[in-house]
Amino acid sequence: MKTVFLDRDGVINVFPGYKKYVTSLRKFQFLPRVKKAIARLTDKDFQIFVVSNQAGVGKGVYSQRTLDLITSRMLEGIGLSGGIIRKVYYCTHRPEANCACRKPRAGMLQMARKEFGVNLKSAFFVGDTIRDVMTAEAAGCRSILVTSGREKLSNQKNWEAKPHFVFRDLYEAADFIIRQKKQ
Repeated sequence: MKTVFLDRDGVINVFPGYKKYVTSLRKFQFLPRVKKAIARLTDKDFQIFVVSNQAGVGKGVYSQRTLDLITSRMLEGIGLSGGIIRKVYYCTHRPEANCACRKPRAGMLQMARKEFGVNLKSAFFVGDTIRDVMTAEAAGCRSILVTSGREKLSNQKNWEAKPHFVFRDLYEAADFIIRQKKQ
């Protein structure tokens, strides 16, 4: 089964700002056309996973319960639009924990591979940071950078890794991914 991994902040919802977190339901806002993009991918038989660092939990900025409520709201909104997220993987560890699951390491994608038999080589990873691109590289996925969040094209010369593809948002990325499946 074809697979798409999605980062959360800056891909699915509005990026809260550098070193800031989505700490409440009120602060979680879907980006334009995201629910429609996920519904289109679902309709074309892609399995979709969310893979996101959420160190704010480990730092005590917000609770696991709050993260769970935000996730429920996200999944509900996507579901009401016809989209299905197969599973959400979060790394809630602090950066200094040096864990295997925190992006740019590929631990969360490896979990999906083990749990669901995901073929990482044929999967796409859509993210809004170069860290996401590096995660895709570490897992052997094809990387798509969207500029709807943190990273901007004007910063290209400073990128530590180069994405395979760049699009304005998840909707454009989904359109491209769906076209690739047909080939």
